[in-house]
Amino acid sequence: MTLRYEGKVTIVTGGSMGIGEGCVRVFVKHGSKVVFCARGDNAGEALEKELNAKGPGEAYYIKCDVTKEDDIKNLIKKTVEKYGQIDCVINNAGTHPPHKPIDNFSADEFRDLLNLNVVNYFLVSKYALPHLRKTKGSIVNVSSLVGVMGQSGAVTYCATKGAITSMSKALAIDEAAHGVRVNTFSPGNVLTPLWESSAEMSGDAKAALQSGAEAQCLGRFGTVEESGEACLYLAAEGSFCTGIDIIMSGGAELGYAKKTRLENPDRVY
Repeated sequence: MTLRYEGKVTIVTGGSMGIGEGCVRVFVKHGSKVVFCARGDNAGEALEKELNAKGPGEAYYIKCDVTKEDDIKNLIKKTVEKYGQIDCVINNAGTHPPHKPIDNFSADEFRDLLNLNVVNYFLVSKYALPHLRKTKGSIVNVSSLVGVMGQSGAVTYCATKGAITSMSKALAIDEAAHGVRVNTFSPGNVLTPLWESSAEMSGDAKAALQSGAEAQCLGRFGTVEESGEACLYLAAEGSFCTGIDIIMSGGAELGYAKKTRLENPDRVY
């Protein structure tokens, strides 16, 4: 197998589960030295041990709460101390709150979500960029399909994802002078622990998962490995890509569908 990112140093935030874990696995599989962070030591240390036993790349776990600026500074510092450089940053850490109308969101809830989903991307990028400029590396910011098309009961989440996409385009303009590329990856329904947890909360997990799969033209969920492959393309082969958004949705946004909700305006779709 050709190693598509051999010897390069990659940082992945929120890398112990879901799309972040998929990125860590794919980048290690292709020879990268991957520093990944999360808040939970057990999952992070287990993934580090598993991947280092497989290779051919390396995995290095660092505990980090991305809502804390000092933790982010420490993540960058330890990466450079260990590997001497940074070639790619994948900003992935974030969450999707439970669906509810705007009436039931507080201003503090929105501020907290902005801090977790957007400000952390800003800070990781800010502190990594002096090193990325040296390697003419790249940033991949994980956004979401719903940042473009919207989602019922998710006004705060959609706002954060739209902000990520716009911020990335602006940063791509600024950093082009330094040879640093900045792109976004916007997944649709990818089967992750967060998606499965949301399905369980619905009261009928089987029906929720079936509905989630049927939202795509391809009739299935995306996988975390496919997500990692999309991010690897932007880091490794997409050398003329900056300021773009790769949508990996299985065709969820294509075609017409019934959207009126007059008969049940409070239903979450």
